[in-house]
Amino acid sequence: MIAPIDIAIIGAGPAGAWAAYTLARRGARVTIFDASHPREKPCGGGVTGRALALVADALAETLPASTIRRARFLDSAAGRSAVVPLSPDRQIRLKADPTLCETDLVVASRAVFDAALLESACQAGATLVSKRITDVTLEPSGPQLHTADGSYRTRFLIGADGANSLVRRRLARAFGRDDLSIATGYFARGVTSDEILIELMSDPPGYIWSFPRPTHLAVGICAPADAGVTAAALRDRAAAWIRATRIADGACLEPYSWPIPSVSVQSLRRLELAGPSWCVAGDAAGLVDPITREGIYFALLSGQWAADAAIAGDASQYASRVRSEIIPELARAARLKASFFHLASTGLLIQALQHSPAVNEVMADLIAGRQTYIGLKWRLLRTLEWRLAWQALMIERRPGPIGPGMSS
Repeated sequence: MIAPIDIAIIGAGPAGAWAAYTLARRGARVTIFDASHPREKPCGGGVTGRALALVADALAETLPASTIRRARFLDSAAGRSAVVPLSPDRQIRLKADPTLCETDLVVASRAVFDAALLESACQAGATLVSKRITDVTLEPSGPQLHTADGSYRTRFLIGADGANSLVRRRLARAFGRDDLSIATGYFARGVTSDEILIELMSDPPGYIWSFPRPTHLAVGICAPADAGVTAAALRDRAAAWIRATRIADGACLEPYSWPIPSVSVQSLRRLELAGPSWCVAGDAAGLVDPITREGIYFALLSGQWAADAAIAGDASQYASRVRSEIIPELARAARLKASFFHLASTGLLIQALQHSPAVNEVMADLIAGRQTYIGLKWRLLRTLEWRLAWQALMIERRPGPIGPGMSS
């Protein structure tokens, strides 16, 4: 027997839970399928001010999170560092609410953050089915979801099931290794801080980080999946960095690994986002910053837009909106990525951060999500840090295929 449901969401992470909350608040009958959420996800857990602004109405004020007061950029080889102050007291007026969000960046346990979003969705009227979807098919009557003990037919399907999305694999095309990054490292239990640590690396291009959550540090390293470096080798590098920085002395280290989309300009041009009666959102759609690998904001935003499309019964409007309002920003980041990580070997970024308050402000705004990559080079030019701006300008002037809405 095939059970009929109205709107189905696979995946109860930020994209899926926020889509469900948005739908339920508008009176839609929505069912979320997920056998594992909420769970701890291997990522930094940074939630930017602009992401908080989207979910302020749904999250309780008592959400446990670490407020970050500064970001420290390291250059271990040269023994240098630069500190970017972040403003926990900076007031950011929310678009949808007259209240104020008084932080640039917080870091939360993903198990806690995701659970808060999922609970809000269920309280709004969404139904959670704790079953694993084993297959998805498209039938004349609409998408069908299959589990070990039964099947479901739905009018509209939102795939919010992560980088290894079953919905993407069945209804579109899976990401290749050249469009994925490996994130691996350790949760350092029992130690925390009020600053994030970041060290850029050029070989392989990526970075090492430490993000303090309320009860532990999330320390990790990310690099392109096709860089020829195994997760084990990267994790060894992260362990050596932990020892060298001594940020987690005496902590219990719990290893993790996770794939993250890091989609190239060429792949963004042909990214499959939707079809008749279905769409993908968040990591399943590849909507992750190719430089920072931050995806929570884009997960929430795309989940909200997917809900709009489900209400309208028109997946094409979702795809069009993502292509016009998100893809250009991701494409600009993808074009800047090579130049950005090259700064790790030149030391130019550390030098600029040490000596230029204006560059410090630019970096703080990038971290908080207020400064987009579009327009970044012109703002850098106004700081008078000509070498830094010149590198950003040169990488954008290199020829390469770009899609609609991605031109300089």
